Amino acid sequence: MALTTQLSNDGATLTISINGRFDFNLYKEFRDAYEVGLSKGNIKIIINLAQTEYMDSSALGMLLVLKERTGGDNSSVLLKNCNKEIKNILAISNFDKLFTIE
Repeated sequence: MALTTQLSNDGATLTISINGRFDFNLYKEFRDAYEVGLSKGNIKIIINLAQTEYMDSSALGMLLVLKERTGGDNSSVLLKNCNKEIKNILAISNFDKLFTIE
């Protein structure tokens, strides 16, 4: 499966892991994953990119929509475990100014 989710025991954090390609093919699955988290109220969302091999502009757009849906500048979205190529894409796109990246 290209996308997996895990809700913390206390229900405060939703982790979405992207495995393989992060592109438009994941749009519905990605949206459905974070919408379930948002239905639980104020929640921190972690996007785990440890197994992400590829990210395109549609993935960047999906991340922007996620940020907007979770409160814009006040959102709690963390991009985590990026490889060198993904970090480079995020930096070139100035996402390092919009998101917390670890």
